[in-house]
Amino acid sequence: MLVQGKRFGLMLCTALLAAAITSCGSSSTSSSASGQPSASIGHIFVLILENEDYDNSFGTSSPAPYLAKTLPAMGALLQSYYGTGHNSNDNYISMISGQAPNLDTQLDCQTYSNFTQTSTAANGQAVGSGCIFPTTVTSLPDQLTKAGLSWKAYMEDMGNTPSRESATCGHPTVGSKDGTQVATTADQYATRHNPFMYFHSIIDDQASCDSHVVNFSGLASDLGSIDSTANYTFLTPNLCHDGHDSPCADGEPGGLTSINTFLQQWVPQILASPAFQKDGLLIITFDESNGITSDSSACCGEGPGPNTLLPGLLGLGGGKVGAVLISPFIKAGTVSTTSYNHYSMLRSVGDIFGLQYLGNAGASGQASFGSDVYTQLMPVFPTKN
Repeated sequence: MLVQGKRFGLMLCTALLAAAITSCGSSSTSSSASGQPSASIGHIFVLILENEDYDNSFGTSSPAPYLAKTLPAMGALLQSYYGTGHNSNDNYISMISGQAPNLDTQLDCQTYSNFTQTSTAANGQAVGSGCIFPTTVTSLPDQLTKAGLSWKAYMEDMGNTPSRESATCGHPTVGSKDGTQVATTADQYATRHNPFMYFHSIIDDQASCDSHVVNFSGLASDLGSIDSTANYTFLTPNLCHDGHDSPCADGEPGGLTSINTFLQQWVPQILASPAFQKDGLLIITFDESNGITSDSSACCGEGPGPNTLLPGLLGLGGGKVGAVLISPFIKAGTVSTTSYNHYSMLRSVGDIFGLQYLGNAGASGQASFGSDVYTQLMPVFPTKN
């Protein structure tokens, strides 16, 4: 069921009254579902969309009014949020590891090949080429597991065609051509938009990978309780609903039109979930701008990496894409002009869970989400492990 506009705004206010959303006439502290004060964020939801410039997505003529208007009115709009490279794959990898683009990930890893590492550069950057990083390269799931925190990644359409990829931990055979680069009418999953498949520390443990990287079939049920909702949840729509294709292989319009419909279906379920209402943070952003020639700008001190001089192929970044963040810790209608990128998001996740900064998340010039974002209540961050 889709709920829009003012009606949904009233529902959200009612659901989050105890969680101190300003627009509902709240107090200055957030609360758990049980009514006990919560001073820290315990559940993060990251939802990634595809290939749009900031003005296309959030401008006055955006064909996605739910994204452009309704959601920012519930939380914070980050007007200067940037991708970290072109094309898609390197951006996703940067979100969960801080690893910068290399020549293979910039080209979306057409062949699902191992990364051959020759050395390690500043900020923990693996020097070499290839796609699947060795176990010596740490990812966010590695850190979460070690810290006793849960994580789960939901990939829409993964496994729809079992002969192409599995419904859990779905990826091509190592060393083979990636057959998920193009959508079909039955299966619009893309491995390149699933960053967890590019780390041997994840895919080599089949049982763990199968339980952590799944399709959307169990998402609604998992959102039903705090115990079944992971501390860190990563959501990748299919190639139609993330806006990548337009029109889509199954005949849907795609682009921002299909993005709008997808968000209207799933965002209310996330916001109504007990885990979000207790201590949640929802982050919605895009991997990169609308093409290499559209915008390859960067922020936050991003420069040439050890494996490529131009992370954005024609520039230093993935262009300005914007982001929306919703949380009981954020006043409705917040606008931030501070510059952030995918490394900033990873750094901020590290702050929230008390984890060491990975890769370029710890680089000079990077900043975490601060009081410009957490305008309702600044979360308490644990000591880093």
